[in-house]
Amino acid sequence: MSGNGSGQQDVDIDLGGLFRAVWDRRVKVLLATACVAALAFGAAKMIAPDYQSETRVLIESREPEFSGSNQNAQTGSDRVFDESGILSQVQVLRSADLIKQVARNMKLHEQKEFDPSAAPSAVSDLMVMLGLKKNPLEMPPEERVLKEFTSKLQVYQVEKSRVIAIAFTSKDRQLAAAIPNEMAKVFLSLQSGAKLDTNSEASRWLEPEIANLREKVRDAEAKVAAYRSSSDLLPTGETTNFATRQLTDISTELTRVRGERANAEARAEGVRAALASGREADTIADVVGSPMIQRLKETEANLQGQVADLSTTLLDGHPRLKALKSQVEGIRAQIRSETRKILSSLENEAKVGELREQQLTQQLNALKAKSAQAGEEEVGLRALEREATAQRQLLETYLARYREATSRTVENATPADARVISSAVVPTGASFPKVMPITIVAALATFLLSCIIIMLGELFSGRALRPVSVGAERPPARSRPAIAAVAAADGFDEKKLNISPALNDAIDLPPLAPLAEDETDDVVDDPSGETAEPDFSIEAVADHLRENAVRIAISVSPGGDEGSTATVMLARLIAEEDRKVVLIDLTGSACPTRLMARSAQLPGITNLLAGEVAFTETIHADRFSDAHIIPQGDADPRLAMRGIERLQMIIDALTNAYDLVLVECGPADEGAVDKIARRDGAEIILSAPAVSEERIIEVLTGFGEAGYRDIVLMTGRGEPGPDYPDRHAA
Repeated sequence: MSGNGSGQQDVDIDLGGLFRAVWDRRVKVLLATACVAALAFGAAKMIAPDYQSETRVLIESREPEFSGSNQNAQTGSDRVFDESGILSQVQVLRSADLIKQVARNMKLHEQKEFDPSAAPSAVSDLMVMLGLKKNPLEMPPEERVLKEFTSKLQVYQVEKSRVIAIAFTSKDRQLAAAIPNEMAKVFLSLQSGAKLDTNSEASRWLEPEIANLREKVRDAEAKVAAYRSSSDLLPTGETTNFATRQLTDISTELTRVRGERANAEARAEGVRAALASGREADTIADVVGSPMIQRLKETEANLQGQVADLSTTLLDGHPRLKALKSQVEGIRAQIRSETRKILSSLENEAKVGELREQQLTQQLNALKAKSAQAGEEEVGLRALEREATAQRQLLETYLARYREATSRTVENATPADARVISSAVVPTGASFPKVMPITIVAALATFLLSCIIIMLGELFSGRALRPVSVGAERPPARSRPAIAAVAAADGFDEKKLNISPALNDAIDLPPLAPLAEDETDDVVDDPSGETAEPDFSIEAVADHLRENAVRIAISVSPGGDEGSTATVMLARLIAEEDRKVVLIDLTGSACPTRLMARSAQLPGITNLLAGEVAFTETIHADRFSDAHIIPQGDADPRLAMRGIERLQMIIDALTNAYDLVLVECGPADEGAVDKIARRDGAEIILSAPAVSEERIIEVLTGFGEAGYRDIVLMTGRGEPGPDYPDRHAA
């Protein structure tokens, strides 16, 4: 925290002072913590313990074992309980009727725990008399028990499940376990009773409906029979009547008769054609099949055999041969006569078939008219049959429902849609109070509260506030670089600085006034009698730049690249301390560019001075730290020198974005750095590692003659820090 105002000094919070204040009062803090912990432990021990037990009920659809899959499908009992269905069951368990039933079953009104108002205390009576509290005895005992019971009951759905937990808290271990079990028992009984009531109501409703349907079915079937009898629609099958069946039979018979007549006519025509053409009769199937023809053929064959036998011994004119031949001719005449008889028989058969066909055709025409009339009458018959069938099916459905409902009206025939999966057991440990957690929390809260109170007291009293150090103030107990003006101000003589006489003569500064009496306390003497040695290391220079809030530093390196390397290490060290640093490479050898930039061909300060690139294109990140670098660039140096006046503008712009602008000039003289060193707050650093004292004296003398008095000398390399091991290797 800092504040600015006229006549006021900036202050910050001294965190170390806050913690020291707490540490100085550690005995009081620990004593208060121990006392509160002891009080919390004693109070927790004195509180009467509460015991909690839990019963878990699974909500699921349950049916009796005799209920088959068809019955389940018809009744819709195989339902799935959704989220709202489970929450509805939770509300049933919390209902006042269920709680009252449990209270009556367990006689909880006799328990003082569930009716504390029955024996009110004196304080309670006083509050009732003053009107600050309503008289609890005005409520019925059952309502008082219900209120106390509800405050101790917890019913909730287990997350992402169909399980309901019933938890109850009581002073009595046995009651803590017995009440959830009794609640589950009453809940299952209510569920089962609700199913019994439903089945009983269904049975009572179905009885008159079934009786009414029986009368309707009887009337519908009587109408069907009467209509069938009056319309002469005698049933002969499931889909045909008598007229239709008779028409079908006559049609079949007519087809058969027509086929037989056609067959007889064809056979007669074949016999007639054979006789007309003079063919042998034995080629006709009907003739060959006649028994008479077959006997005549056998006789003819015998006579022909005899004629052939006698022809070998007798002449053709022999009477025996003539007689035999005469018999053969007679047999053939009989065959022809029998053939004509067969032809006549076939013709008669065809005529009979024709007459039969005519008669069947007449009957068929008559039945067609009768069948058409029967079809019209069947329309009304089917309507009556449909009505009777619908009434019969409805009656059968009601009978099945009635039988099922009647079978479920027996006790324990309809299980509840829930079952207990975990019964409550007598708890062994108290649910409240938890002695050790309460003690630990009370002790921790007291400790933190005490520390906060002490810190707030320190802040409000101002003891935890310290002035902010300004850039000109000297750090009291730090080694520092050899700065000419500061060394003289601190009163160090030549021996104490441990600098060679030649180097001390080069620092030509007038002596400062002695310290005032009130300032002598700020000088800390070393107990050993020795003062701090001057520190020329990179770390000391970095501390000096940071503590004095230096914004611009010009580094001159008489030794060339070794000094430039030390300047790069200085930039990286300052960047490690979370300060924004940019290094401008104005050396001729481009040593900082080689050490920090990723490529030597990157645009840099010469390109910027020549106006070839934009300002932001010349700033690049260091390869090994958070520092930035503006490299030397690759523009023509002569062209860049024409815009050297722009260098001050560039540095001014960089000071607005960076905490420190570090300009590395290489082995430059005082005239070369004069244009950028004559600025308020600019610091000149002489980076001279491995440079002889004579060369250092020469450079200091030159800068002193040019009017530069405060010059920081940096000769040491320093040690690499743990966060940046590559600093020394740069």
